[in-house]
Amino acid sequence: MAEKWIAGVDLGGTTTKLAFISINGEILYKWEIPTDKSESGKKITTNIAKTIDQKLDELGQPKSKLIGIGMGAPGPVNLTTGIIYEAINLGWENDYPLKDLLEAQTSLPAVIDNDANCAALGEMWKGAGNGAKDLVCVTLGTGVGGGVIANGDIVQGISGAAGEIGHIPSIPVGGVPCNCGKTGCLETIASATGIVRIANEKLAENENTGELAERKAQKGAITAKDVFDCARNQDPLANEIIGEVAYHLGLALASSANTLNPQKIVLGGGVSKAGEVLLKPVKDYFKKFAFPRVAVSTEILLATLGNDAGVIGAAWLVKNKIDQM
Repeated sequence: MAEKWIAGVDLGGTTTKLAFISINGEILYKWEIPTDKSESGKKITTNIAKTIDQKLDELGQPKSKLIGIGMGAPGPVNLTTGIIYEAINLGWENDYPLKDLLEAQTSLPAVIDNDANCAALGEMWKGAGNGAKDLVCVTLGTGVGGGVIANGDIVQGISGAAGEIGHIPSIPVGGVPCNCGKTGCLETIASATGIVRIANEKLAENENTGELAERKAQKGAITAKDVFDCARNQDPLANEIIGEVAYHLGLALASSANTLNPQKIVLGGGVSKAGEVLLKPVKDYFKKFAFPRVAVSTEILLATLGNDAGVIGAAWLVKNKIDQM
């Protein structure tokens, strides 16, 4: 068994990341392909099967080298059936039979879960969450995703939508529209998109001076990274923006932790690369809002696996299924 490999797949709207991973969770080979969303995403599973076969040929390995394929997909998933309820950005709607199609195309047993869940499993297995059986993973990127692990297993919920931390109502009344159709979700504030929106609103409110305002004037646009870079240089407006983001994120994390009492909360995604300039105020607000026993027993950490978390977590799905057999 130690010589066998697992195929891990992290399916995204733009690119699909793939890796061959050992039973012990080590990435042996990794690569990526564009995600072809034409014809309502009909070619996606075919393209994944083709690239896996091509990579095996390149490496001089037989198909029997692989014991299975795990995938993280961008939408709510039924872990038992492998149906993805919908993935609008891929063109998949109405209970898309992803597991059945992937197995038919690859001739491999497949296990499918939500991509944020896979990132959480990856961090639990080989990343910042290693050693923790009770874990919350939050990915801060273009949006905000979440995965919850309790007693070593991912929490699915009745319809595969557990862990949607990005859609915790951060501003219960009012707030800006979210992609989910609601308003005031955490995602509208703590994502890279939300941070840029807040920054632009504050820059437009009045005559602002300082490094962030200068960057906007010079470049015509700013990014979340610009906000964090300026905050490190003690720009008052950038610090104000981060304070607002940290307040809402810290409150949402405290609410989640008060319900789950996790050992660790792991923050990943592009926004988490801000590091201590964001992590410190988030920790401060978390301690302010969390139940006292939760506040002292939950550790908030930055993710360590980066873009590899999804494929590693997807491989864990296969390993876990084999271990249970």
